[in-house]
Amino acid sequence: MKTVTRMTRLTLSAAAGVLFLTACGGTGDEETEPQPEPTETATETDDANQDAGAHDHNPDGGPPPEGIQEATDPTYEVGQNVILEADHMPGMEGTEATISGAFDTITYSVSYTPTDGGDPVEDHKWVVHEELEDPGDAPLDPGSTATLNATHMAGMEGAEATIDSSTDETVYMVDFEMDGMEMTNHKWVVESEVQPVD
Repeated sequence: MKTVTRMTRLTLSAAAGVLFLTACGGTGDEETEPQPEPTETATETDDANQDAGAHDHNPDGGPPPEGIQEATDPTYEVGQNVILEADHMPGMEGTEATISGAFDTITYSVSYTPTDGGDPVEDHKWVVHEELEDPGDAPLDPGSTATLNATHMAGMEGAEATIDSSTDETVYMVDFEMDGMEMTNHKWVVESEVQPVD
């Protein structure tokens, strides 16, 4: 009787062990099934959102800033059609645009952290000297800091910016359509970013 009981116990213990290992190990199918890819999709979406956020310009650029001087002899006149070679926003490069303003000033590439808590923006092209708060004499040296009065993008106005580079090329406002959206008085493109229409 004891032998039977001992055998029964051993059999039950072995069966319990097998069940435990099976439950822990799973069916094995889970390991061979392809892994879902939400992480890649989320990462791609995040990257796309960051790109869009870094270049989310207001469709209506508004008037030029006070004090800026109209160009006396611009290569491209107001109303002239041009091809944009700038890649400030996805889909911008190669687009046909119309010049809506041409100005003589110093234009800066800047880096800043938006005041609305957005991600830091690196090498933003462009802001003009007249869009800086009490900047002093132009041009400002690379590495200088200034407060932005520009409103091209959310969180830009009032942000402290670092000057990355500057140019004295003629700078233009342009009207164009991109991805079905009308952009008017887009600020800014410099002359080297504009080509004539063939």
